[in-house]
Amino acid sequence: MTGFAGRLRAAARAAARLSARGVVFARRRAVAFNELWKHSLQFRVTISTLALSSAVVFVLGMVLQNQITERLLDTKRRAAVEQTQALADTAARELVGVGGESADALHTRLQNALKKISTTSSSRAGSTAGTFEPVLASVGRGQSDTDPVYVGPFNSVPERLRQFVEADHLARLEHTVDENGVRTTYLIVGTPLATAASPLQLYLLFPLTSEQTTVSTVQNTLFVAGIVLLLLLAGITNLVVRQVVRPVRQAVAAAEQFAGGDLDQRLAVVGEDDLAKLAVSYNSMAASIQNQIRQLEEFGGLQRRFTSDVSHELRTPLTTVRMAADVLHASREQFPPGLARSTELLVDELDRFEALLGDLLEISRLDAGVEELSAEYIDVRPIATRAVEQVRVLAGTAGSAVELVLPDEDASAEVDARRIERILRNLLANAVDHSEGKPVVLTVAVNESAVAITVRDYGVGLRAGEAELVFNRFWRADPSRNRRTGGTGLGLAISQEDARLHGGVLDAWGEPGHGACFRLVVPRRQGVPIADSPLVLPPPDAVSEITLSPSSVAELHPAPEAILADPGPDREEVGQ
Repeated sequence: MTGFAGRLRAAARAAARLSARGVVFARRRAVAFNELWKHSLQFRVTISTLALSSAVVFVLGMVLQNQITERLLDTKRRAAVEQTQALADTAARELVGVGGESADALHTRLQNALKKISTTSSSRAGSTAGTFEPVLASVGRGQSDTDPVYVGPFNSVPERLRQFVEADHLARLEHTVDENGVRTTYLIVGTPLATAASPLQLYLLFPLTSEQTTVSTVQNTLFVAGIVLLLLLAGITNLVVRQVVRPVRQAVAAAEQFAGGDLDQRLAVVGEDDLAKLAVSYNSMAASIQNQIRQLEEFGGLQRRFTSDVSHELRTPLTTVRMAADVLHASREQFPPGLARSTELLVDELDRFEALLGDLLEISRLDAGVEELSAEYIDVRPIATRAVEQVRVLAGTAGSAVELVLPDEDASAEVDARRIERILRNLLANAVDHSEGKPVVLTVAVNESAVAITVRDYGVGLRAGEAELVFNRFWRADPSRNRRTGGTGLGLAISQEDARLHGGVLDAWGEPGHGACFRLVVPRRQGVPIADSPLVLPPPDAVSEITLSPSSVAELHPAPEAILADPGPDREEVGQ
C-alpha cells in the first residue's frame, strides 16, 4: 500500500512538472507571437486574412455539406417511399384473405409474402432506393392482443413509427440501430396493408451506409480543399503584402542610416507607382536635409574658427594691456584715490576678461573635437578636497560654509584630474554664488560601476524648466541679480562637455526657495557603461510642494556655526 501511494505521488509530481513545462512553453510562445504581431505588419495582415478566410471557408463548407446531405436524403426518401408503395401492393396481393388463421399459419403466410417481396425487388431494375430489409407484422395476433406476429427485424423498428403506421398512415424515419456494438443508420419506411380480415404493416429498412460514405467523402474533400485554399490564400497574401512592406522596410533602413550620419543614403526609385513617388519624396527630403546640415556645419565651423581666431588674436594685445595694468597697479599708491581705484578696477576686469578668453579657447577646442582625455586611475576624494580648498576664500566672503562628505572606501576611477577639479570648482563657485549665505554640501559616493559627486545648496534654487537651461552658454537665471564671482557664463557649459568627454553625465535639479543640486556621474573605467548612480537626483532632502514649519526649516538648513561645531567623523568643513 505504501509503495502504491509513493508511486501515485511520483506520478502526480511528474504530471505537475509536465503541466508546468507546458504552461511555460505556452507562455513563451504567446510572448513570441505577441512580439511578432506588434512588430511585423506583414505577419498581422497575413494572419488577419487567414483568420477571415478560415471563417468564410468554414461557412461555405457547412452550407455545401448541408446542401449535399439534404439532396442525397431527399432522393433516398422519395425512392424509398415509391418502392415501399410498390411492394405494399405486391404484399397485399399475396396476403389477400388473411384472417382467422392461427399465429403459426399467419407467420408462414407472412414469410411467403416476405420472400415474394424480396424476389420482386431483386427482379426490378433501375430502383434508386438501394437494398433494404423488409418487415411484415400483424398486431393483435397470437396468444394475446399485445403480441405481434412478424417476420424480419421487427425490433429494429422504433415504437413511434409503429404507432403512426398502425394508425393507417404512411410514415418514414431515420433511425440508428445498435447491433452487437455496430451502429447502423436506417431510413425506415412503414405503410399499412389493406387486407380483408386483419391489419398488417409493411416496413422497409434502407441502410444509409452508402449515403454516409458519400457525405464523409464530401466532408474530407471540403476539408482538404479548404486547407489547400487557406494555404494558397496565406501564400498569396504574404506575397502581396511583402511587395508593399519591402519598400517600406527599405525606407526605414535608409532613414535609420541617414539618422546615423550617412547623409548620402537614398532610396531606389523603381517604376511610377505610389511607392516610387514615396521614394522620390524621401530622396528630395533627404537631399534638402543634407544641404541644410552641411550649411549648418559650415556655419558652425566658421563660427568656431572665428571664436578661436579672435581668442588667439586677443592674446597679444591682452598680454600688453596686462603688463601695463600690472605696472599701474604696482604704482597705485602714488596716484590720487580716484585714479588708484580705477587701476584696481582695471586689473579686476582684466582678470575677468582673461578668464573669459581662456574659456572661449577651451570651448572652441571642445567644439572642434580636438580635446583629449588624459585619464589615469586615481582616487577622486583628494580632487574633491582640493576643489573645496580653492573656494574657501569665496565661501568665507559669501558667508557660506562648505561641507565635504567623503566615503570611507576607495573612490578611484579612470578620470582626468584637471577636468574633474575644474568641474567641481565651477559647481562649488556657482553654488556659493546662489546659496545666499546658507551651507553648501559636496558629497562623494561610489559603487561598482560609477563615482558620483553632488553639490547641494539651499539658496534661491531653480524654476521649472531651468534645470535644462543652466548648461547653456552665457545663460543666467536672473540677469538683474548681483554676482559675487564674476563668472564668464561658460563654466557650466564647459563642465558638461568635460563630463561627456569622460563618458559621464552632469545634470541638475532645483526648486525655488529650496536650493539646487548638481550631480556629476563618471564611470570608474573608461568604455564601461554606468549601471546606476550611487547618488540619486532629486536629492533625498529635496522638498517639493510641502509646507515646512520654522523648526523643520532650521533642521534642513542649519546655521553655519552649528555645522562647524560638529562636522562628524567623515565630514570636512571649509567655513568662513
